[in-house]
Amino acid sequence: MIEEKKKRSRGVFLLPNLITTSALFSGFYAIVSSINGDFVIASLAILIAMVLDGLDGRIARLTNTQTVFGENYDSLSDMICFGLAPAIMFYTWANTNLILNLDSSKIVLICCFIYVASAAIRLARFNSKIQTQDKKYFIGLASPAASAVIITYIWIVETMVNGYVHYIWVGLFILPLLSFLMISNITYYSFKDFDIRHKVPHITLFVIALIISFISFDPPLVLFSFFLLYALSGPSMYLMRIVKKKKSFSKEKTSTKP
Repeated sequence: MIEEKKKRSRGVFLLPNLITTSALFSGFYAIVSSINGDFVIASLAILIAMVLDGLDGRIARLTNTQTVFGENYDSLSDMICFGLAPAIMFYTWANTNLILNLDSSKIVLICCFIYVASAAIRLARFNSKIQTQDKKYFIGLASPAASAVIITYIWIVETMVNGYVHYIWVGLFILPLLSFLMISNITYYSFKDFDIRHKVPHITLFVIALIISFISFDPPLVLFSFFLLYALSGPSMYLMRIVKKKKSFSKEKTSTKP
């Protein structure tokens, strides 16, 4: 009986790992599409990987099929989908649309590598602190959100007719900024306390329908605006906390004066 249980425990749960594999395929397909110059398709593939990445963990928790293997597999998938794929996409996009000399080509290469390294550090730090940190908040910008900012930005530029050169250099500014936010100690709301099993007010369905309507109006612009606001929400809240601390400190000083 003990040997039979050991043999059974060596396997993996199919459903959550199947979703993770699908996300991994989406990331791989995004890399292939980027190499082929299909940047809009690559953006959509990474966005699909984001949706699947959000599903596998929730389904594992709902079905009580969480395993250490699943966590590590998900982390490796995230590295490819949200670390490597966006960097290759940006590098290929910049090389395709910008006449690069040796120096500017090196700048693009360095910025892309910094992004990949930051995503790896972010994921490694998340895995090492997964048991101790507050589930409601992320420390540093999550790699899926960082990748969403840069890929939706490329998607917006791809729908334009002129002005590629200027927008590519703006992207080279955004990429290191996202890299810094990923490895920073700035906290972001994780939305992990939202339980889909609980009842919600009817107005919530109306809000969801409204969001879908806005996204359908101009998908790249709306999605870019949403993810950019989320990326900036962490530094904004951090600055607000600093201002509040200074105000409370100054009030304490004035109250202690004779």
